[in-house]
Amino acid sequence: MGGRSANKAGYFDKLKGLLDEYKSIFIVSVDNVSSQQMHEIRQSLRGQGVVLMGKNTMVRRALKGFIAEYPDYERLLAHVKGNIGFVFTNDDLKEIRDKILSNRVAAPARAGAVAPLDVFIPAGNTGRSGMEPGKTSFFQALGVPTKIARGTIEITTDLKLVEAGSKVGASEATLLNMLNISPFTYGMGIAQIYDAGQTFPSSVLDIEESQLLKAFSSAVTAIASISLAVGYPTLPSVIHSIVNSYKKVIAVAIETDYDWEEISELKDRIANPDKYASSAPAGGAASGGAAPAEETKAAAEESEKEDSEDEDMGFGLFD
Repeated sequence: MGGRSANKAGYFDKLKGLLDEYKSIFIVSVDNVSSQQMHEIRQSLRGQGVVLMGKNTMVRRALKGFIAEYPDYERLLAHVKGNIGFVFTNDDLKEIRDKILSNRVAAPARAGAVAPLDVFIPAGNTGRSGMEPGKTSFFQALGVPTKIARGTIEITTDLKLVEAGSKVGASEATLLNMLNISPFTYGMGIAQIYDAGQTFPSSVLDIEESQLLKAFSSAVTAIASISLAVGYPTLPSVIHSIVNSYKKVIAVAIETDYDWEEISELKDRIANPDKYASSAPAGGAASGGAAPAEETKAAAEESEKEDSEDEDMGFGLFD
């Protein structure tokens, strides 16, 4: 009894130390994970994370003891169920997620196991699997369409043998093993992630920053629109309310004698549009003014030439 109590106390201290040291926790499922896989996962996470397993009752008891000091840990309790463990880390969550999920091994179908995905039997010849024609009755019992080709059994069309979420039957498991098909892969799965006092599914890590910004922008626009419609000021709508109010003030100032420095020029422009007409196309006039000046100069030179020719008509004074 003393040894068991000491082990529990040691586990509680280790869990407490890891909770204090690491800010992020992956709650992982370890169904069908072999001890060799666990060793390889620990190796791959060395220096980046720590794997901790334990009985659920002991984990719950430890967490309940920490809740008084760390209330956020209560969010972990709801996920301590089934065959689970913890991976503690301070590194990038995406990178650690990928390392946890990358270590998977193929496994044959076992009778009674729940299929995590649909299992198909591909069309083709079964000669390499040693399927002699005498076993056609076995295929027929499972509804697999076959024919005899070159002394062996050939499956004529693709067939879904097991549906995802259903249990693998003994006959289905036998057939898959006879065909040397290992349809399932097993490894750690991620049930939930705890980070900064919040828990969320691992799919959240796939959300890009651009998607977050787009969603945030849409939410701000919606809040501003609703606030303006109901006349209730909020932070997103205040700037629009100020701009709209200023537009109304300008409209009133234009229609009345009320004046201030910023509005004077605008009112003067409205009252005397001709005064500002010459200044508006100033750029165009500057760029186009060179041509008339050149034409005037050319005309003056032509006039001087004509006057010179009129004086002597092309002859000398004594000719």
